[in-house]
Amino acid sequence: EVHLVESGGGLAQPGGSLRLSCAASGFTISSYAMSWVRQAPGKGVEWVSSISASRTLTYYADSVKGRFTISRDYAKNTVFLQMSSLKSEDTALYYCVSGYDCYSNRRCHPTTQGTQVTVSS
Repeated sequence: EVHLVESGGGLAQPGGSLRLSCAASGFTISSYAMSWVRQAPGKGVEWVSSISASRTLTYYADSVKGRFTISRDYAKNTVFLQMSSLKSEDTALYYCVSGYDCYSNRRCHPTTQGTQVTVSS
């Protein structure tokens, strides 16, 4: 059974950092492009970042470029999102999504519980 579990969210101050993790089970992340998306209260799902299956290609939304870094650890079968210089507008529920449709077409439909990130002083 395919399973993704996000963790690492929490409360951070503006300018602070958090590292999100997405642990996968039931499949090997090396075979799939992986993405992070987020949803702020009252808003739709926003694509944040993607990483290719080969790990050589990464993409970022303009709103997070230069502040967020996506990576993966094959040994841990986990995808990470390092978030720095956090802003209040980064406050959202963050999800990881597997598959090419989200990676290539930005058609992302999270099905997991996500992890809450709140940026506030």
